[in-house]
Amino acid sequence: MQPSILSDLRSTFGDRLQENVPLSGYTAARIGGPADLLVFVRSADELAHAAEKFWNMDVPFFLLGGGSNVLVSDKGVRGVVIINRARTVKFAVQAEPPSVNAESGVTPNDITQRAARLGLAGFEWAAGVPGSLGGAVYGNAGAFDGDIAGNLISLELIHRQHGRQVWPVKKMEYGYRSSVLKRQHPPVIILSVQLALSHGDPQIIQAKMEQFSERRRATQPPGASMGSMFMNPTGEKAGLLIEASGLKGKRIGNAEISTQHANFFINHGQTRAEDIKALIELARNSVAEKFGIKLELEVELIGEW
Repeated sequence: MQPSILSDLRSTFGDRLQENVPLSGYTAARIGGPADLLVFVRSADELAHAAEKFWNMDVPFFLLGGGSNVLVSDKGVRGVVIINRARTVKFAVQAEPPSVNAESGVTPNDITQRAARLGLAGFEWAAGVPGSLGGAVYGNAGAFDGDIAGNLISLELIHRQHGRQVWPVKKMEYGYRSSVLKRQHPPVIILSVQLALSHGDPQIIQAKMEQFSERRRATQPPGASMGSMFMNPTGEKAGLLIEASGLKGKRIGNAEISTQHANFFINHGQTRAEDIKALIELARNSVAEKFGIKLELEVELIGEW
């Protein structure tokens, strides 16, 4: 990075800017090489300002929320990584129907827990969902027959050419674990989200959340992972296909295809991204050879490979 650009960024962001920072501390899998620069934002306005700054200077950047559903390369990320800590949440309890406006750095689980205390239902499926709300909206996260597409009313984003905009849910063109943003990668950043809720009995809501959380604990392995590695092919389960290919428990280095659920790849400590990627290719090739099915990644590969 040119010294003049680096000097400008240091002046603009002050102590919110860090240099040559390992990303393993900011990803759910605890894997990832260094980012040239790291910037922390703590509000939607700070996020919008940072994005505009980098776009105007033609500095490449990547937004990281909770760090799930991403595999960061061992070589790291060139340019800037923005760590999204914009987490303001406002409930419209008296509205009909009730709703919540939340900045994109909050976790879906936090919204779920707070909604339950207010007697607001409809988002229980997100109990225990990792990552950030922005990432969930971007990838149409879901569980237990619920997904973001079913709750989203609108989102505010900033576009590189067109500034801040509000999109209704239909503009996201949602599909299974997919959106127009994930498919086309336009130059936009999600700032905040409005979600539809409903009134309910707090005890019933809490019981439902606990049931979902228990099911999650029973079926998903503990430890550092990216979440589900592959999307489920139509009519199939990716984990069962990998298991039927004889790969449950397969290890490369300290990376393992989980013995509990084969669609989760676990970091057992000091795991390299290259080892995870090797397991990805092994699973893909084995399933394709045995079943003629091509597995599609749910996780995104980030950085230099």
